[in-house]
Amino acid sequence: MRFLRAVCLTAFLSTVGCAALSSGSGGGEPDFSAQADENIRLGSEAMERKDFLQAEKYFEHVRTRFPYLEAANEAELKLADLDFEQEKYAEAREKYQSFIKLHPTHSQVDYAAYRSALSHYQDIPSDFFLLPPSTEKDQTEVQSALRTLNEFARQYPESKYLPEAKEKIEITRRRLAEHELYVAAFYARRERWKAVVQRLEGLLKNYPGTAIEEEALFDLHEAYTRLNDADNARQTLQRVIERLPGTPAAERARRMLGS
Repeated sequence: MRFLRAVCLTAFLSTVGCAALSSGSGGGEPDFSAQADENIRLGSEAMERKDFLQAEKYFEHVRTRFPYLEAANEAELKLADLDFEQEKYAEAREKYQSFIKLHPTHSQVDYAAYRSALSHYQDIPSDFFLLPPSTEKDQTEVQSALRTLNEFARQYPESKYLPEAKEKIEITRRRLAEHELYVAAFYARRERWKAVVQRLEGLLKNYPGTAIEEEALFDLHEAYTRLNDADNARQTLQRVIERLPGTPAAERARRMLGS
């Protein structure tokens, strides 16, 4: 109990410290420049030192005082970045989406689209050690991250952010597959084999090619066997051979078919 209290106290103090740091000085009005680009630079420097209040004032000044300059568009993106840096992901997402709607042909529209999708990814619950594993948590944000990242990849196939987006896509696919495997195991412990089949078939259909495909296929074979469905059990082993050719898993499936 003492250890848990110490951990919670440390987390609380850390949160308070971060909040204090994030608020920055923010005292008084900045010494605005007559040049829009210079205000962008000053705001960016303030954001780098996590003086978010001052940074916001610089960017809002540019957005309102120089609405017809390109710097105003940059200020819009910077304001979205400002929310993102403060982990205000819903607010950041709204600003990025607004930028996309207002400036669909802008050179940085792919950046806004990627950051909008990334805001879902960043909002995914973590595996903090005092909480249940991520596979046991609600997967809504994971699903949103996968959907929006896939949409980004479809709309901006030439974007320089595409490689990073693809990495995030694979991570989210793996996490959703692991959740389905967790739910299937939950049903298996209760011998609800039809529910196990439903979950595993959905996993293999929706998230093919993940690192847990082998485990899912053999678990599916077990479920069909428990249901006395010999035809589907055999077909599942054949699927192992077809989907994982040249692997120890395929050899195992051949031995099981031969027996």
